[in-house]
Amino acid sequence: MASYFEKLQALQAHAHAPYSHFQVAAILVLKDGTEVRGVNVENASFGGTICAERSAFVSAVSQTGKVDQFAAIHLLAGKGEQFVMPCGMCRQVMSEFVGSDFPVYLYNTQGASRTVTMGELLPFAFSQADL
Repeated sequence: MASYFEKLQALQAHAHAPYSHFQVAAILVLKDGTEVRGVNVENASFGGTICAERSAFVSAVSQTGKVDQFAAIHLLAGKGEQFVMPCGMCRQVMSEFVGSDFPVYLYNTQGASRTVTMGELLPFAFSQADL
């Protein structure tokens, strides 16, 4: 059975990044073990670009209809030893569906991993309670 790092490496090839050449892969794991994959998809109209994290969450919602069944996300991006964190927009979108203890597993291109939580990534998330 392939590790998440191996799955992410293979998935990275599906990213559409003709402008930045920065391929990102995400695997969103549901509580029942289902894995939903996402990659970044760039667009010449940069506002139309979608990140891998949002791609995975949107796919999970549209494929399963479940918005409260997310267990963890695994991400691979960057070059070398650096760990690339989700952008601000992805952090906000993810926070809509998960709690502050939701684990985000980051992998660098050399296979090392680091775990952070949504609470660490976005300690003061804007939520429905703020509306």
